[in-house]
Amino acid sequence: MAERSLQVSVVAADHEVWSGSAKLVVAKTVEGEIGVMAGHEPMLAILAQGEVRVTTVGGEKIIAKADDGFLSVENDTVSVVAGNASLVK
Repeated sequence: MAERSLQVSVVAADHEVWSGSAKLVVAKTVEGEIGVMAGHEPMLAILAQGEVRVTTVGGEKIIAKADDGFLSVENDTVSVVAGNASLVK
């Protein structure tokens, strides 16, 4: 049986920063840091300025810097929408 994964999209106001399959997404919200894995309950959170860290299905680490915005989770899909975002690594 294949391991479940997340479909992740990190976008800025004017461009896509990164998208792909992942096993973990960690982001800083106004209420603290949150980690999301496949099967997570639906949620909507306000992003705080900081890093969004993605661990891909292949184990690669993707780091994006994100300013203001939100993170939504539903049906193993994670959308990070920020006013300003860019890849760090």
